[in-house]
Amino acid sequence: MTSAPGPPGAGPLTAPLTVEFPFTRSLGPVQSAFLTGLRERVVLGVRTGSAGILVPPVEYDPATAAELRELVQVGTSGTVTTWAWNPRPRPRQPLARPFAWVLVRLDGADTALLHVLDAPGPEAVRTGMRVRIRWAATRSGAITDIACFEPDDTPPDDTPPDRTRPVRPHDGTFDSPVTGITTPARLDYTHTPGRAQTRYLQALGGRKITGERCPSCHKVYVPPRGACPTCGVATTGQVEVGPRGTVTTFCIVNIKARNLDIDVPYVYAHIALDGADLALHARIGGIPYDEVRMGLRVEPVWTDGARHPDHYRPTGEPDAPDDTYRELL
Repeated sequence: MTSAPGPPGAGPLTAPLTVEFPFTRSLGPVQSAFLTGLRERVVLGVRTGSAGILVPPVEYDPATAAELRELVQVGTSGTVTTWAWNPRPRPRQPLARPFAWVLVRLDGADTALLHVLDAPGPEAVRTGMRVRIRWAATRSGAITDIACFEPDDTPPDDTPPDRTRPVRPHDGTFDSPVTGITTPARLDYTHTPGRAQTRYLQALGGRKITGERCPSCHKVYVPPRGACPTCGVATTGQVEVGPRGTVTTFCIVNIKARNLDIDVPYVYAHIALDGADLALHARIGGIPYDEVRMGLRVEPVWTDGARHPDHYRPTGEPDAPDDTYRELL
């Protein structure tokens, strides 16, 4: 959360949040040929036993699950089968100006390809219109090698009969084939934590950790959820817990996360704060990673300006007996 905590009784917090990660995958022979073909301004499809020619190609028949390998080259022009106008493009979309999302059935294909159409306005777009590929000036073997589609000025009535099926076999062989891709995935949204978590976050602003007690089973949940997950009863009464707690279980992290300034290996643990009936998770510091253990007593370490504890460190107390946290594993 990036919003500043409000005073007690203030309304719910809101904050802009971003979830972002690079998605990396290797390519099989079909997808490799398709993306490498785009780099070379060639569009490939795959022939199936039941559904005709699929573009983009897939590696297994969607109807029979049979392996598919018969590649064919299709046209670079096609017909719009459906569309939707996008008046406000978002960052990283193919065009910075308003455009149409379109499904285009390329000549020779039996399925449609999703891409964008560069058009001056929605009045210039219609189902059934002819369009053609506008290739990117620089191509690397990705779907973005198709910069967009643009209207095809050739009237449909003047199209030679064989233009709609310009299919010819292709062995999928290219120099320097693309074997893997990395696609950035990003989701921007505004998060509202709700009443229970707003009160929890506001308390953290004062370096206090609070939960809420179920009026039925009397368990204290931290962070609070607004309702007891067991009884289904609304929780309203705040209870201050901790700040000390017990490590109930943990893992050693050996892979460094992107944009996280923490050296590996480090330990991430579930911690049952004193007075809580639900363990929260946090990083353990101030102790070698291979000395962290179940039952270790820990306390929070705060940094200036931070809402959450930066990490938890050992208190120096004797380890907690396992019967004091067994139910929280």
